This record gives sequence, C-alpha cells and structure tokens, in this order.
Amino acid sequence: MVNIRDLDPSASPLDYYGSELRRLREDAGLKQGALGGIVFCTASLIGQIETARKVPTRDFSERVDAALGTGGVFSRLVGLVLRSQLPHWFQAYAEMEAKAEYISTFQSQLVYGLLQTEEYARAVLGVRNGERLDARVAARMERQRIMDRENPPLIWVVLSEAVLHQEIGGREVMRNQLARLLDLRGREWVQVQILPFEAGAHAGLPGSFNLLRFDDDPDLVYTEDFVQGHMTANPQALREGSLRYDHLQAAALSVEESAALIARVMEERYGYQPGPDGREVA
Repeated sequence: MVNIRDLDPSASPLDYYGSELRRLREDAGLKQGALGGIVFCTASLIGQIETARKVPTRDFSERVDAALGTGGVFSRLVGLVLRSQLPHWFQAYAEMEAKAEYISTFQSQLVYGLLQTEEYARAVLGVRNGERLDARVAARMERQRIMDRENPPLIWVVLSEAVLHQEIGGREVMRNQLARLLDLRGREWVQVQILPFEAGAHAGLPGSFNLLRFDDDPDLVYTEDFVQGHMTANPQALREGSLRYDHLQAAALSVEESAALIARVMEERYGYQPGPDGREVA
C-alpha cells in the first residue's frame, strides 16, 4: 500500500492533487470517512485519491471544494489531472485543440472525440485495454468542456457514413450516440456533414485528419497512426489538408440532409424492434 507521506507532490498533477486533498482535509479536522460522508463517497475512495491510486472526477472535485471551502482549488486542479491521463503523445494536441478558434475534422471510422457520448467513448477506449479505463474516459469527457465555454470554437465535422453503421458498444450506445449528433443541431457553431457511401472514391481515403486554426498561432494539421499522433504546421501539409477537406465538404451531404440520414440510420439500424410478444423493445 502506498504511504501518502512518501508521495512527491511534484511528481505529477495526480500526486499534487492527492497531497493537497490530504493536507486540506486534515487542516479541516476531518477523517477520510467524515469527508466521504459529506461528499457522498466512501472513505476508501478518499484514501485512493489521496494516495494517487484513483483519478478524481470533476464532480468529486466540485463537491470537495464545497465541503472544504477551498475557493475552487480542486475544480481548477482536476483539469490538469485529467489532461495528464491522456496518452503523452496526445497531450500536446489536446492543449492546442483547447486553444483553437476553428476545428475541422474528417473521421472515417469513429465519431470525433469532442462529440462522443461517455458510453461510446468507453467502448472505443476499452477495445484492447481496460486499464485505467475510467480515468481515460474522464479525460476524453474533460476535453469536451471547450464546447461549453463562453466563446467555443467553431467545429465542422465530416463523418464517413461508415461511422453511423459501425456498431460500437451495442445498439443502445449507438442509438444514444446518433441522438447526440442530432442534438448538436441546436448549437450553431457545431456542424456535422455525412459523406455518403454513394460518394465513392474521395479525398479522405488516406484516413482521418484534423485541421486546427488559431487567431495568433500557426494553423496545424493532425493525423494518427496506430502508434501515435502527428501534428505539424508545415505549409505544404496544411495546404494539402485544406484542399482535401474542401473536397470532402463538397462531396458530403448538406447539414440538413446529413441530419436526415443520421435519423434514418438511427431508426432503421438501432431503433426499436418488436419483441417475441409483439411489443417494442430497445
């Protein structure tokens, strides 16, 4: 068992969070069980977070801030903690994504991370490795907070129709994920287009990619292979990425037609089906 006194607060954001939680809890004269009772969790969970064996959630952090009267210390720290749970090669991209004014992405196989439901993200991230799955899912959900800020980035997404048909996590998960895409129509700064199968050969055949645009920083193009991601501001790469994206947008269905296709696939492939007794079941 890890001894909290042996933790180095400077070792990682998670270690620092744990050491601060223990310090402020003890300053308040509370045992782990007492604090757990106030924030509706077990003493064991408090201990695991204090010893950096468990990653805190944003909800937990907000409740602890309220319980200990910290003025938002843990709500501010948890963003750093969750970002540190991202793959090391992805953290630089996540930082730039959070600063971008305009994000455009083509996805050939999966819903873009910023638009994923928690259940869909869990199914994607848990395919080969269930280790630290809760933390990795929480980190992906944390990325989505940029969509709720006062001045969110403009996000334009082109998805291959294959994304709608690839059943990730089961029928219910897919139904909820497609419903999420439809719900995003209420946000004028999020636009989703579907590249239909009928488009045939298209500019995105080499694979998925993202383009990030900034007010004060050089634009970036981001791609991934099965090992890691690659981010570059090379002008030639940006020119090629922008040209390919223009072609993909032109070949894709309109935003309105895309929503209609999403709704149709949602109903026909993942909707309610009659059970043995004739009643509708999910």
